[in-house]
Amino acid sequence: MKSFTEPEDNILRYKPWYLRLAAGSIIFDIEDVMSRPKGLLVKLKAIDDRDQAAALGKAQIEVDAALLPKLVEGEYYWSQLVGLQVVSEYEGATYILGRVREMLETGANDVLVVVGTGADLPGELASPGRMVSIDAKERLVPYLPGEFVKQVDLAAGVILVEWDPEF
Repeated sequence: MKSFTEPEDNILRYKPWYLRLAAGSIIFDIEDVMSRPKGLLVKLKAIDDRDQAAALGKAQIEVDAALLPKLVEGEYYWSQLVGLQVVSEYEGATYILGRVREMLETGANDVLVVVGTGADLPGELASPGRMVSIDAKERLVPYLPGEFVKQVDLAAGVILVEWDPEF
């Protein structure tokens, strides 16, 4: 399991876990945990078969947001950024680049994976009535507030960046 909490094993503090599957979310309890170099190895209760475990291997773990610590102003959980529209103000022009499909951790800094609204987006990101982006291109925008990320407006659902739309 790859955890995005810091430190990594903080994910174990949040119970229950909801595993997001194609058919919906299912609640699971943890039976055992081992730390490995590539992440945590987690044994879930009621999952005793290797094939059952493999079927859950790509599932995303979700926890109740009310359990998470409150952040100071200007800090955001990745889940808050995914799905937001990304607008670039670059060299005096405004460009709609698309929506945040996911976040990546690179070591140096986090990265917004922005895909144009013409691209293959999950249903909740590609819903009708959303503003159309300049193209269907995927862009990797460093999440560096004050440098490339100028403003995050959760209420409006927009991240304002200064990013060359050709890149």
